[in-house]
Amino acid sequence: MGAAEVKGKRAVNLKMGSITRDKVKDKYTQYWSFFRRPKETVSAADKVPAFVDTFYNLVTDIYEWGWGQSFHFSPSVQGRSHRDATRLHEERVAELVRAGPGQRVARARAHNRKAGLDAQCEVVCGNFLQMPFPDASFDGAYSIEATCHAPRLHDVYAEVFRVLRPGGLYVSYEWVTTPLYRAADPDHVDTIQGIERGDALPGLRAQDEIAAIAAEVGFEVLQERDLALPPAGPWWTRLKMGRIAYWRNHIVVSVLTLLRIAPKGVVEVHEMLYETARHLTRGGETGIFTPMHMILCRKPLLPAPAPAPSPSPAPEDDGNQ
Repeated sequence: MGAAEVKGKRAVNLKMGSITRDKVKDKYTQYWSFFRRPKETVSAADKVPAFVDTFYNLVTDIYEWGWGQSFHFSPSVQGRSHRDATRLHEERVAELVRAGPGQRVARARAHNRKAGLDAQCEVVCGNFLQMPFPDASFDGAYSIEATCHAPRLHDVYAEVFRVLRPGGLYVSYEWVTTPLYRAADPDHVDTIQGIERGDALPGLRAQDEIAAIAAEVGFEVLQERDLALPPAGPWWTRLKMGRIAYWRNHIVVSVLTLLRIAPKGVVEVHEMLYETARHLTRGGETGIFTPMHMILCRKPLLPAPAPAPSPSPAPEDDGNQ
């Protein structure tokens, strides 16, 4: 089966996550309503889980159909496929946290089974602002383009710090604006707001905030750098869809919706993701945005116990009674 046939077969299976077929259009409208309200609504901690869940329920099937199983970017590597470049980008994380063998729970478990990893991996559905794990229960942790959904990065980093054992490593790839971003430039603002609207982000953080937040919760910052900078190849090339490719995909999604194979609302979600891709591409080309600002942190080791005081020497016997 060729690549086009495989992609077509995947398109028939567009279901929109756990959203029932008759609610997809309503959920799409609800998602956009977050951005028609004051910014505080999107940033409120109690609103974020539902906001982000709605987004991923809407986009996960389309992401897997058009992008793949890894919902993140990677620098292009000359002579390598996009799949290989993504794998290398992920392997860097495992190397940094010295990992050994070992969103959507049912989908993640299915992917693990397919890869033969189900005996080594356990998938837990949780909230990274309130992790369902005891203190000091992990040797290492990572997040790849995920903490951008948090209303306050401090809260996520504090939770990671809590569940790591002393000496444990944490690496994260962060979505941030770079020092080239100018809040007074209308084009820059439009690009960044387009990324935020299309990716369920309460608000992008500036690159120079990340290390300070990590240190604030108690981490030692070991490394920090933007993996998108040269000599890395541009990460946004996969997003540059020509008008012909866009209309081809648009027609496929429209026909599936017309035939009631895909639920109503899929066309609107596809259009949203296309617009988001344009903003992401613009952010990459201008250099004002990076999705791979890497930070490697360590939870300090427990302080060594103070040495026991030496016993006082016994008084010398001078022979007098």
